[in-house]
Amino acid sequence: MTPDVPLYRLVSADLLRLLMDRTGTGRPVSVRQLAALTGVPRTTIGDLMTGTRSSAPAAAAHAIASVLGVDVLVLWVPEERAAKARAGTAVP
Repeated sequence: MTPDVPLYRLVSADLLRLLMDRTGTGRPVSVRQLAALTGVPRTTIGDLMTGTRSSAPAAAAHAIASVLGVDVLVLWVPEERAAKARAGTAVP
């Protein structure tokens, strides 16, 4: 049995693309560069950008946000929080 890995849901594929165009350093980063800097597979990043995939493990979410120069919660929502919000049980 594999342990539960916390997942984070991407806020917006458009936001990811925008932040890749202008990172915290002001320079763009390509899918290939982001993958190399984060250790996240290029296919995963590409799938996130196209909307084919909407979530990633916590470690990947944190790594991507760090390289892009933003707080993780700017780009990602923890799955548990996202599920509670959809169910109307989120604590304000």
